[in-house]
Amino acid sequence: MNATPDDDGGEVVPFQRADSEQESPPEPAAGEPPGNGDGPPRRRGRALGKAGLISAALVAALVAAGAAALTVVRPYLSPDDFEGVGSGTVTVRIPPGANAEEIGTALADAGVVASSRSFVNAAQERAVANRLRPGHYRLRKGMAAGAALDLLLAPASRLVRRVAVPEGLRANEVLRRVAQLAALPLKELQAVDKSLIGLPTYAPGIEGFLFPATYDVEPGDKPVDVLAAMVERWGVAARQIHLADGARRLGLTPLEALTVASLVQAEGGTDADYPKIARVIYNRLKSNTPLELDTTVLYAQNRRSLKVTESDTKVNSPYNTYRRRGLPPAPIANPGEKALLAALNPAAGDWHWFVTTDPAHRITKFTNKESEFVRYREELNKNLGTG
Repeated sequence: MNATPDDDGGEVVPFQRADSEQESPPEPAAGEPPGNGDGPPRRRGRALGKAGLISAALVAALVAAGAAALTVVRPYLSPDDFEGVGSGTVTVRIPPGANAEEIGTALADAGVVASSRSFVNAAQERAVANRLRPGHYRLRKGMAAGAALDLLLAPASRLVRRVAVPEGLRANEVLRRVAQLAALPLKELQAVDKSLIGLPTYAPGIEGFLFPATYDVEPGDKPVDVLAAMVERWGVAARQIHLADGARRLGLTPLEALTVASLVQAEGGTDADYPKIARVIYNRLKSNTPLELDTTVLYAQNRRSLKVTESDTKVNSPYNTYRRRGLPPAPIANPGEKALLAALNPAAGDWHWFVTTDPAHRITKFTNKESEFVRYREELNKNLGTG
């Protein structure tokens, strides 16, 4: 607004009301947009309308996002699951190292459970995931996840043949036992390429390296797999008892120490006798005296007996320790850990002879006098009914 001069020549400043006294702008006529008459029309209603649209869109987006999130998490919160114990039979293989999710996937693929997640949830709720073991299992189709888990934890569900190999068996006896208990062809076991089963470089054959233990033979296991497992178990035992270091300490090669252990195992009566038998062997080796062990001539003839005749002691074989000084060229049996430890840790003593005078009660006597040895032999013959 421009200033207007008064009669005196001074400027007249128009009166202005205070803000509180200023008149309110007139209400707009019907149909006219709100405004103050001079400026642009008000937009409050339009702004509110727009905010409402934005809020509605936001809510819709949140609902959509929630629905999408629910779709994602629903399989975890409430996964598909069958009811009951299922029907029919199906064999499922659980590979070594598989976790609960991988096992669940294998079960779902086989139609055992409805979803992998249902199995994982069941295993986690019961905190048994670490108890699941590899192998072949006989299960049923259409099982509730919890029921499938029960079968996987039940030993009877596992399809496996257990083969127990006792100490002291010869290699050919081990193979026959494996063939019988694992239902594997004996000829295929005998024909396994020995270069494929992990033998140490110094091994002349499998004798002595088929460690006595209990083995689980799974469906689909081949003869080479079984023998490889036995040799691997021997390797574990050899490392645990420090076979190579112990042999070196005694002035022996690992093969020689293993051979001594096989003699101890074959001749032994009780576990307590093993270190004493090992000492007799070392004393006779030191004095360059033939070992004269009955078990060696019986091994040379591929037979077992408690009776050894004079003609037996004359058999022509590098394993005949009556005619040949020193150790046999290789083991004569597959020794267990106690015999191996005895070979590496012989008892202290000056014995040069021992006789198992009472095989039925596993009584073995030791002596450093030949006259006592002769008397012990007579006692043995009497107990055997040959004296």
